[in-house]
Amino acid sequence: MDRKNDTRDGYPHFQTVPTRWMDNDAYGHVNNVVYYSYFDTVVNQYLIETGALDIAASPVIGLVVDTGCSYYAPVTFPDRVEAGLRVARLGTSSVRYEVGLFRNDDPTPAACGHFVHVYVDRETRRPAPLPAPLRAVLERLVAPAQTA
Repeated sequence: MDRKNDTRDGYPHFQTVPTRWMDNDAYGHVNNVVYYSYFDTVVNQYLIETGALDIAASPVIGLVVDTGCSYYAPVTFPDRVEAGLRVARLGTSSVRYEVGLFRNDDPTPAACGHFVHVYVDRETRRPAPLPAPLRAVLERLVAPAQTA
């Protein structure tokens, strides 16, 4: 799905992610691998701030099993990145997050990405159902069904 025409309205949660000098590569823009760090940061910060994730003690943990990113416009230091977050699919033990990275006040994303967490028991590493408190905070982010 081509999401370069997404707008900020398609994301129920936003978080500012500052760029850093060290994020720029030899070509003068934020290196592609850094975008994945932004995705991970916005998802985990949301989960921690909503009380859905205690990184030291939660009985289930999310393991990333799939990621992807499409790049539409460069981001460079000292740009401000506004990361929009939504849930595209909420399963029994998995969730697909989608993140739109908006540069400064741009109305369309500089990049769009996704990653899938499969939640597993912390000890056994076997798939586990999403606990009710986690499911509740993820349901707030579920995107409306999109038609093509």
